[in-house]
Amino acid sequence: MSKLFIQYGAGNIGRGFIGQLFSQGGYRVGFIDVNTDIINRLNADKKYTVTILDNDIKEEVVLYNVYGIDGRDNSAVAEAIASADCMATAIGVNILPYIAPNIATGIKLRYQRGITSPLDIIICENLIDADKYLSQLICKQLDEKETGYFTEHIGLVKASIGRMVPVLTAEQIKSNPTNVFAERYCKLPVDKDAFKGNIPDIPGIYPFSPFGYFIKRKLYIHNMGHSLTAYLGALSGYKYIWEAIDDSRIKYVVLRAMLESAGAISSEYDMPLRDLLLHIYDLMRRFSNHALEDTVDRVGKDIKRKLSENDRFIGALKYCLSIGIRPVYIPAGVAAGLLFRAQKDDNSGELIKALEEKGVVYVLENFCGLSDNETYLNMITEYYKQLTDSFDMEKFIYNLDERYGKINRESDIL
Repeated sequence: MSKLFIQYGAGNIGRGFIGQLFSQGGYRVGFIDVNTDIINRLNADKKYTVTILDNDIKEEVVLYNVYGIDGRDNSAVAEAIASADCMATAIGVNILPYIAPNIATGIKLRYQRGITSPLDIIICENLIDADKYLSQLICKQLDEKETGYFTEHIGLVKASIGRMVPVLTAEQIKSNPTNVFAERYCKLPVDKDAFKGNIPDIPGIYPFSPFGYFIKRKLYIHNMGHSLTAYLGALSGYKYIWEAIDDSRIKYVVLRAMLESAGAISSEYDMPLRDLLLHIYDLMRRFSNHALEDTVDRVGKDIKRKLSENDRFIGALKYCLSIGIRPVYIPAGVAAGLLFRAQKDDNSGELIKALEEKGVVYVLENFCGLSDNETYLNMITEYYKQLTDSFDMEKFIYNLDERYGKINRESDIL
């Protein structure tokens, strides 16, 4: 009998990445979600298809031995978690507080049944210290004895989600809501030290320690570079990410920003810079995958979160400074991000209003956490002014390079 893997969240990452890994790894996969169209179709078909898009190459991967669980059925959710051999979340950071009580109920059920086999929960969310955050949410629902059981038997495992899975069109969803599209890249680095049970021995799972290396590589290189591509792409009038990154001027700035983060990561973890350079070049290739049709609008949206103190830009900036690298191109991403407007971005209205009414310095101090750094307040403000006065990419790059040469030459990571 195959082992049971429970995937909390049947969205694009849940189906298009994590579910694929564990289904192909020999597990029976149960998806928990409140989207009844997806759940009902999974239960009817017992399979779904992931279409791999690699520019002009398409490959269909059919995944079997899957089923759905209605996320509104608390008893069914608890039963699934109590029966699971392994589990993951890919639900979105903002939704974790809403599912934590259900996870806690499943853990309580395991405790009541005297189940001593460990349950590892792989947390596939874009959040630093996601394990600590989820632990706090779950433990609020447990009593003292249940908390002791949780500490001993439940592992909360951080993961680095690198696979790019585009949003489906309304027509694609109507055709079959369970099918999903994804790039070929299908590797899931996980925190080796966090497992309470045996690490799943399946292709695509990469246990690593210390895992902070992968967390920072994902957030400060991949996420930062992806968003910067979107912001500069929007300023240049591009619709798709592949169009933006194929512009050599944008590629140059994105590469230099990624290199600033790479230099800091290489220094902290004593990892060869060459490995990080190869990763950056691979990301550039993946960003240029036109078959994904990933839009500048989707990648760039939610600037309030992405420009916040601990996220991809300001987090990378402060991280570089802590290592002794003085970034020039990363802060340019902050300025470009402040000018980005998504078609629908309900989360960023407060920041945009503050920017319009109180100015860029106020936003940098109160939304981005830069109140204690006059140098970078001035630098980003200057970049912002350059971009708003009249956007000229060649002139902007020239000014970036001039500043880099003046303040950072002695620590040039190239």
